Amino acid sequence: MIAPPARPDSLVRQDRFTTDESTADVAVVIVTYRNADSISTLVDSLRSEAAVSSIRVVVVDNNSGDGTASTLAAHDDVIVVAGEVNLGYAGAINVARSRIGATRAVLILNPDCVVQPGCVTALRAALREPGVVAAVPRLHDVDGRLSFSLRREPRLPATLVDAMLGARLPRRPVWASETIRDVAVYDRAHSIEWATGAAMMMSAGALDAVGPWDERFFLYSEETDYFRRLRSHGLVLYVPEARVEHTGGGSGSSQALSDLLTVNKIRYVQKYHARSFVTAFHAVTLFGEAVRCWSSKHRATYRAVARRHEWSNLLRAETPRPTECRDMGSVVIPAHNESRVIARTLDALADLAARGVVEVIVACNGCTDDTARIAAGRPGVRVLDLDVASKTAAMNGADEVAELWPRVYLDADVVITPAAVVDLVTALADGTLLAARPASRYDATGAGHLVRRYYRARSSLPLVRSHLWGAGCYALSEEGHARVGRFPDVVADDVVVDAAFATDEKIVVDTDPVVVLVPRTPAALIAVLSRNYSGNRDAPATTSSTGTLRHVAGTVHGPGTLLDAAVYCLFAALGRRASRRTSARWARDDTSRT
Repeated sequence: MIAPPARPDSLVRQDRFTTDESTADVAVVIVTYRNADSISTLVDSLRSEAAVSSIRVVVVDNNSGDGTASTLAAHDDVIVVAGEVNLGYAGAINVARSRIGATRAVLILNPDCVVQPGCVTALRAALREPGVVAAVPRLHDVDGRLSFSLRREPRLPATLVDAMLGARLPRRPVWASETIRDVAVYDRAHSIEWATGAAMMMSAGALDAVGPWDERFFLYSEETDYFRRLRSHGLVLYVPEARVEHTGGGSGSSQALSDLLTVNKIRYVQKYHARSFVTAFHAVTLFGEAVRCWSSKHRATYRAVARRHEWSNLLRAETPRPTECRDMGSVVIPAHNESRVIARTLDALADLAARGVVEVIVACNGCTDDTARIAAGRPGVRVLDLDVASKTAAMNGADEVAELWPRVYLDADVVITPAAVVDLVTALADGTLLAARPASRYDATGAGHLVRRYYRARSSLPLVRSHLWGAGCYALSEEGHARVGRFPDVVADDVVVDAAFATDEKIVVDTDPVVVLVPRTPAALIAVLSRNYSGNRDAPATTSSTGTLRHVAGTVHGPGTLLDAAVYCLFAALGRRASRRTSARWARDDTSRT
């Protein structure tokens, strides 16, 4: 028998993906989470496209635990990054960015997609048009029905109408919905504001120019944010000739995801809009959930949206941003006789300090206890022993020896996680923002009933959640510190720092909250409030008494919150009265230092 002639290798391998170091026409990025039943279908659909374009496929699996990684092992030409934790969608894409290699374009696909023949070619052709930096395909479901995937930026009229009508009356005017539901619009190519992130292609140049995805969103609204940043570099084009089947619901469905979807829309608005717009958008969103209160799902989402102080507890990455880097910034801890608490604060920072991710400086000031000895025993911690018992003098002293920026200033009795430290310095690293603080929560364990009511009301105040003060921790970039200069000899240093920056120059980072231990007794609380009010006399006013009362009144939603507000006002009045009776500028709360 005569053997058939050997087929050229180019034909044998024409549907394979490239895994070498050559420049690919397209790098495909896929983020999976429990997609064992759908990922092979997507990969197989890309193979016909690989016969026309050189394609490199990178899959980041977010610790699925359902066999997704094993399923991908059958595709030996797919680059698989198996994560040990769930980094979220944006975090996983950022991991993939480091693995895509040299490429001319990047196509991001949801794992529940199926690419139709010619799709990649049509999207690549769109990127060659003048001024176009990104392109999106036409999406349809498994039955071929058009998916309304095109969106408009959040606008109050559209948000209000959507809140009242939901998906009803799809033929409403274009201004009356964020989602574009006019079928005729989907039949022609045109530039868009944004689209659902199930499938999107961008040029490699745009990918580099826009930078990493914003991991603070974890899931939902991260594509809205990325499209907005893409549009600052050029046009985003909708291409009806490029078609993708999208099943939808690939992220799963749960109450937590529904809450996160709604909350992240507000977080996105907070990132780009003025406070007045954010306040109105928040109110409209609450209204939208309230009108559907017959549904337990919407009642739960209403509670999630209303409790802004609990937003940081919603789904987020299970691990801090990559901390294999060194010299990311500094942590300065002023400490005066803090031997009872300094160990727990430093233990939380031990790994970062020992590996040189950040430099940690404990500035002991006027200490007569073992604070310096305890701190010096921690690897990677530098200790300054200063004679003057002054917090701001200690911070200034630490600034003179610290070498890295950004710089985190942390009270010795406040515990911050490694994730929060990394998120803080990362938020300030690109110079867009000058000051930041982490989210915070009060730990009232062991506190009396009245004290708990006071802090319950305080936690609900918008002022507490939008300023740099009150958390025992804030961070400054080098430019931000230059604006503040040397820290003045005041008690309320955080109030002084907060007043130095406009709203759009500072941020409360949505990360692991720092834990603020509260006074345990009414007497201790009054003493702390007396100190705060005395210290605030040396600092710029953040709001008037009338303004504060108005904010407190806004927290009242029923008998329980009314009582909380009344207790808050009572303690505030007692604290102000005590501050007028004493000249003491400092009073330590020892009830929480146990």
